[in-house]
Amino acid sequence: MTESHPAVAGEGACHGRSQDETGGSDEHGHDACHAGRGPRASEPAHDGKAPTARYFCPMCHGVTGDKPGDCPQCGMALEKNPAARTRRRVWTCPMHPEVQQDQRGICPQCGMNLELQRPAAGDDNPEYRIMLRRLQVALVLTVPVFVLAMAGMIPGVDPYLWLPRGVNRWLQLVLTTPVLVWCGAFVFKRFAASLRHLHPNMWTLIGLGTGAAYLFSIVALLAGDSFPDSFKEGGSVAVYFESAAVIITLVLLGQVLEARAHGKTGEAIERLMDQGAHVARRIAADGSEEEIPVEDVQVGDRLRVRPGEKVPVDGVVTEGRSSVDASMITGEAEPVDKQAGDKVTGGTINKTGAFAMRAEQIGEDTMLARIIEMVASAQRSRAPIQGVADRVAGYFVPVVVAVAVLSFVAWAIWGPEPRFAYALINAVAVLIIACPCALGLATPISIMVGVGRGATQGILIRDAESLENLERVDTLIVDKTGTLTRGEPRVTDLATTSGLDEDEFLRLVASVERLSEHHIGAAIVAAAEERELELVDVADFDSTTGAGIVGTVAGKQILIGKPDFMTQHEVAERGALKEPAQQWEAAGKTVIHVAIDKCLAGLIGVSDPIKETTAPALASLRALDLQIVMLTGDNEGTARVVAKELDITSFTAGIDPEGKRNEVARYRAEGRCVAMAGDGINDAPALAAADVGIAMGSGTDVAMESAGITLVGGDLRAIAGSIRLSRATMRNIRQNLFFALVYNGLGVPIAAGVLYPLAGLLLSPMIAAAAMSFSSVSVIGNALRLRRLKLRP
Repeated sequence: MTESHPAVAGEGACHGRSQDETGGSDEHGHDACHAGRGPRASEPAHDGKAPTARYFCPMCHGVTGDKPGDCPQCGMALEKNPAARTRRRVWTCPMHPEVQQDQRGICPQCGMNLELQRPAAGDDNPEYRIMLRRLQVALVLTVPVFVLAMAGMIPGVDPYLWLPRGVNRWLQLVLTTPVLVWCGAFVFKRFAASLRHLHPNMWTLIGLGTGAAYLFSIVALLAGDSFPDSFKEGGSVAVYFESAAVIITLVLLGQVLEARAHGKTGEAIERLMDQGAHVARRIAADGSEEEIPVEDVQVGDRLRVRPGEKVPVDGVVTEGRSSVDASMITGEAEPVDKQAGDKVTGGTINKTGAFAMRAEQIGEDTMLARIIEMVASAQRSRAPIQGVADRVAGYFVPVVVAVAVLSFVAWAIWGPEPRFAYALINAVAVLIIACPCALGLATPISIMVGVGRGATQGILIRDAESLENLERVDTLIVDKTGTLTRGEPRVTDLATTSGLDEDEFLRLVASVERLSEHHIGAAIVAAAEERELELVDVADFDSTTGAGIVGTVAGKQILIGKPDFMTQHEVAERGALKEPAQQWEAAGKTVIHVAIDKCLAGLIGVSDPIKETTAPALASLRALDLQIVMLTGDNEGTARVVAKELDITSFTAGIDPEGKRNEVARYRAEGRCVAMAGDGINDAPALAAADVGIAMGSGTDVAMESAGITLVGGDLRAIAGSIRLSRATMRNIRQNLFFALVYNGLGVPIAAGVLYPLAGLLLSPMIAAAAMSFSSVSVIGNALRLRRLKLRP
């Protein structure tokens, strides 16, 4: 049975190199304009709902494939993309697991109903299985070759007494040939591909080295008498079948270890995928319930979630009450109470009560699916530091080949007898020990593990560039509402002009605010609903960025927003409302001005409490030597109260989205590396303008689209965790690059024989092959240490 790798990127099945791709209102930010994000070199393209490639190269950005295969540029085996894992429905019998089919049914052996099952995560690693099988065969063949070749080096042992020299050598050829032709076939396929695509890489070096040793040995075996004496030792030309066989076997060992370690880098995504529910309980129109695969759920379906079950998809609770464990999304272990009207997220676990829900987002639109795709995309992106390794690697292989040629020439001219034998051995050793693979893996493997570690802690990193930039951040600019505060304001005060009923006033304002997605607008609507006021339709709704909104209700024009918004619309002032406005602002409340038909009709006071986690979060950020700056569209009084309570010395109030963006640009112009944290549409321009944009996951989609990092739980403490993650990842990358460069910088000269004149030391090609394999494995092992990183003190 033969194994082959189908065509991949660059050879018929390539998706090619993806093209790189490249907002707002005020604190009371009604309907937004949002600034698009500028192009970033490391950002992968997003093409709507384009299917995710099933395989990708961890070293060559943009090289993908739909089937297992080799990268045409670096020759590495393409990695399985965990986010593209096929969700295959398998129905099996719990008593007889060998009974499986793709639809419901009854077990033919025991008559039990078949149950839905999915393959366990991590089962699909074809590269590991193939390489392991080849390694096993290579070991069986290589060990006797090694014994036949090296037995004579044991004192007192003469292998030619029991096996003549000629038979010994022919037996070595017979055993070595399948090692190279079958077990090591992938080496020479990748070697040929590197020449065909003009992309010299590690397989170019290994192919040259092992091929030269094997072919030279065959010629020496068949026509040894034709060689000059400088090639002979003890009257015959030495053969190097054992070197070729051992090198291929050690390369296979390295590939097996790499494939196994690479599988661990995708465990974070695998764990996320396994968080999802497999089945859902759909409620029919007649009230009956049916268990269906979660893939069959449609938008609008009514679903029942019982205690201990996973929420199947994203939706809204329609009846019942319960507490839900949302730790897999938020990272917080404390269950969250849910009741009618509350949103629930697919994959979270229902703890105590049963409830019914309406499905709103399914399949790729669910929060869990978006998280998985974001993590997978970030793991495939490139950090700017990768450019350093790429530039070095571009010159690496030609330099190594040149060193090998020079080594051969030097040993052939000045080496001891047999000179040409020494020349060949040292040239092969130079080719084998050099490892551009370790250099190429140094950055992407750490990025993959670091991004995966962040995902398990509710820190979603959009691209590798954001992860790298976060290490250098020295200034953190934060929005107030929804970032420092809960973002769930409540109406605490109402003041109206004489003759205007409070309920009627609130009903008119809430009718207009219902069209806004802002936190304050939602608070006003909630206040109206608490009073059971009937909201009405609105005509001519419009918003002004950074100011307020306007709409017509029952023939009356309603203006809602800041004082400046009132002035722009020539609203007549009412002196009686100045005093309550000042008192509310002094108490840290947000004051909303309302005009009816261009006459100031009343004020609404809104309070948004500070999150319990904000103060300790800011303390941990200051411990990381970050300067904290608060920007808010809220009034001066409210901003000052919040800043004083949180010990924030730098803040700006009454600022619009463009002003926030300008403040970010000002700090950057001063030479500071700026991170911006926000959650609203009004924060999108500033998030996009910062070196690193950090979106609170409890905020709007526009904010998350503009940010490089999303904190799923909306917890400010995770910013400190993300900075620790960035610093640890970049430190890990530098360690990998240092090791790869030092390894190659020392290994290549030693293999060339520079120590021979000083210490009589030469490096066997077999030892070189072991060192080469170890270098790649050690880089991967170092990166895997990030999986144990503590992100919170």
